[in-house]
Amino acid sequence: MFSHMAVGTSDIDRARTFYDATFAAIGAGPGTIDPKGRLRYFHKGAAFIVTQPIDGQPATHGNGMTIGLAMESPEQADAWHAAGVAAGGQAIEDAPGIREMGGMKLYLAYLRDPDGNKLCALHRVAA
Repeated sequence: MFSHMAVGTSDIDRARTFYDATFAAIGAGPGTIDPKGRLRYFHKGAAFIVTQPIDGQPATHGNGMTIGLAMESPEQADAWHAAGVAAGGQAIEDAPGIREMGGMKLYLAYLRDPDGNKLCALHRVAA
């Protein structure tokens, strides 16, 4: 359904430090800068873009927005979370762990990136 996700930043270098660390923790390569100055990540057929806002206004995070990233295991979610905190992210919500929602068990870990964007590592636990 989705081809890509993009978040805004006011500091590409700071964002690169954070996203290079979190994506390396799940096996993705470092980001690359395209000719327009956007930081781009590609992993398992998905694209994630970090950019200064095109309208020239300051970057802000979306209130109520969460970007969910699929994880292969709880351990991978934990590694992603730890890398994000070490690279300037902020742990938010409850501690990483299993949540039950509508008969499903999900392993969730939440962070805010250095610009305040809310991210969630999600692993669906087998029944």
